[in-house]
Amino acid sequence: MMDSKNSLTDEQLLEKCLQNDRKAQNKLYTKYSSRLFGTCLRYAKNYTDAEDILQEGFIKIFKYLKDFRNEGHFEGWMRKVMVTTAINFYKRKNLLNKEIDPEYVNTPSLATPDAISLISNEELLSIVQELPEGYRMVFNLNSIEGYSHKEISEIMNISVNTSKSQLSRARNALQHKLLHLMNLKKSDLVHA
Repeated sequence: MMDSKNSLTDEQLLEKCLQNDRKAQNKLYTKYSSRLFGTCLRYAKNYTDAEDILQEGFIKIFKYLKDFRNEGHFEGWMRKVMVTTAINFYKRKNLLNKEIDPEYVNTPSLATPDAISLISNEELLSIVQELPEGYRMVFNLNSIEGYSHKEISEIMNISVNTSKSQLSRARNALQHKLLHLMNLKKSDLVHA
């Protein structure tokens, strides 16, 4: 038989969190932290930064929980808090608005559509994390979160053209890295 205290709905959990119930806050953290950590990893340069972003993001979630209006999905609202936290994390480190010269100019597109199937999720995440901060942020905001270049320019305090340029450079760098990794994997398969 399930204890009713352990089977709280999100609404009941949120209500208890609003009352500063530490056990409810812990349950909320436990329930959503692993999913939100994935969002943090996409924006972070490394695992340690992702952990810091997650912790800082949850502090903001608890601080601004009273502002959640139940007009959308709660997990989506929390994900937006994490994205904003990640962007501000790197703004504070003064890493977002550096002028970054493109590493790759004319990168060929991937020849086979199954290139991504040759690599693991961890390898793909690692490739995205290797992107320079500005590229990674714009790529995630546009390609993963679905923000327009106008919205990205406002979020990151950059011009629309800079957003477009960084997305293009991010995609070129990702294509280059994926192509290189794909060729290495194919080479390993041939020699195995």
